Amino acid sequence: MLLAALLPACSIKKLAINSLGNALASGSSSYATDEDPELVGAAIPFGLKTVESLLAEAPKHRGLLYAAASGFTQYAYGFVQQEADFIEARDLQRATELRERACKLYQRALRYGLRGLGVDFPGFEQRLRQDRAAALRPMQKKHVPLLFWSGLSWFAAISLDKTDSELSADQSVAEALLQRALELDPDYELGSIHEFYIAWEGRGEAVGGSFARARERFQQALRVSRGERAAPYVSLAESVSVATQNRKEFDDLLQQALAVEPGKRAEQRLSNLLYQKRARWLLARADELFIE
Repeated sequence: MLLAALLPACSIKKLAINSLGNALASGSSSYATDEDPELVGAAIPFGLKTVESLLAEAPKHRGLLYAAASGFTQYAYGFVQQEADFIEARDLQRATELRERACKLYQRALRYGLRGLGVDFPGFEQRLRQDRAAALRPMQKKHVPLLFWSGLSWFAAISLDKTDSELSADQSVAEALLQRALELDPDYELGSIHEFYIAWEGRGEAVGGSFARARERFQQALRVSRGERAAPYVSLAESVSVATQNRKEFDDLLQQALAVEPGKRAEQRLSNLLYQKRARWLLARADELFIE
């Protein structure tokens, strides 16, 4: 009570916002451990808008900026872009609308991620575009989460809007963010960076990728996650197995994804459930994906 009386009202408000911001920034685990993806999908937008409203009052709160960057990216993929994939065969117009929405959400996530990196390094985005090596050199391991989600959201937006030449021109910058994250903490989030590179290398040799390197990344992801994440299996199957027309490998990988116990790691439950849903969808489409 004495402290409240001595502090000016603006300081009390700032303390309250920072406290709530810290709680929200660290509270995403309640979503990650949930066993009901539909419930989480309905709840996430409210949480994200709450984060944004707090950022309007505390624009340099690192935790909130991280929560916004990671939250918008994950929501866009798990509940918007993936839904577009699922319904495309029966409703192309709606699928197109969902992908356009997902692209905008990824770009919003990117803005928050770059803002977050700019808290410790003012003018970061401008310097990144001018000399990315110099801009990324001072980064430390504590910056990996924002490097990862910024780079991932950037690539996701590029993949959904290849007609935006300005966005596509940033591909090398986005790759630099993820490469720096890999250098600083290769095992971040149970191998999530390796999982990105499975798909990135899975583009194939014709466009600068490598199926061999994709398989190496897959092995690294399995090593770090101990096979407790469904994502690496789905990523390799969807990228490399389809591209090389290896249906047996495709089927085996997706069955392994489905065999993962979703809640063996509680914090991986939601991710595993979403990727297992994708695995079942891919298996149902196998005849379309492979030429016998």
